[in-house]
Amino acid sequence: MAKLSQINRNKKREKMVAQYASKRAELKAKAEDRNTPAEDRFAARLKLAKLPRNSSKTRIKHRCELSGRSKGFYRKLKLSRIALRQLANFGQIPGMTKASW
Repeated sequence: MAKLSQINRNKKREKMVAQYASKRAELKAKAEDRNTPAEDRFAARLKLAKLPRNSSKTRIKHRCELSGRSKGFYRKLKLSRIALRQLANFGQIPGMTKASW
């Protein structure tokens, strides 16, 4: 199990990303629009830089839903490899069986 502080920090980042998503998208669009004057684009870049760092989507770390583990993470299932194996061994994931050949 990951440290609870790491899990809570990541949840805080997810909330912040959702909170600033529209403002960040608006500023990015304005900064990348070639039809606007260079001064306005530069001002939009400065405003974008003043937003909190944790409001950026890339700051979110993928973590397992059960254990909070960040390494060995399967995006499709939102589980770590260890949690996935435990659930598969107990037959709690439909259609997944232990491989043997």
